[in-house]
Amino acid sequence: MKESVSTKQLFAQWITSENFRSYGQVISASVDGKSFDAQDARLNLQNGIPRFYIMRLHEKGRKFRKITRHVECTQCLGSLDGKDWLMAVAPPGDSDKPSLEDIVAFRIPGNCFIKLDVGTWHVGPYFDAEFVDFYNLELSDTNVVDHFSFDFVKSHNLEFEII
Repeated sequence: MKESVSTKQLFAQWITSENFRSYGQVISASVDGKSFDAQDARLNLQNGIPRFYIMRLHEKGRKFRKITRHVECTQCLGSLDGKDWLMAVAPPGDSDKPSLEDIVAFRIPGNCFIKLDVGTWHVGPYFDAEFVDFYNLELSDTNVVDHFSFDFVKSHNLEFEII
């Protein structure tokens, strides 16, 4: 008989530049003509052809069993139409798996986007609407050659739920 999967709940905190710093950057609107500075996204896209596209995601709940990272590039995500959304992350590191204690969830307002640092573990976006369109900036082959996942069910018989 197969053992049942345990569920760990993660409280989604509102994202700020400070509480997201270990994972990447929060980018918000600035005045036109402002000079490049630390508030702008620091992108790493030199390892391939950048791909900027809009992806339509349909509501899929708030539970996850796997987490992914990309070690060749940064990734930027943001919702269109000003819809809030959720994301779980863990800091980048040298290990081929994230620490369970380091996984946190964020609630992201629809008026900003996030830039994930190279190697940041992430899962999402999640949301409560029927569907949300997201823009995504990564490399053209990120999901083919730079998509490393870790399965919590296989390793710990565990899933997470963002609340």
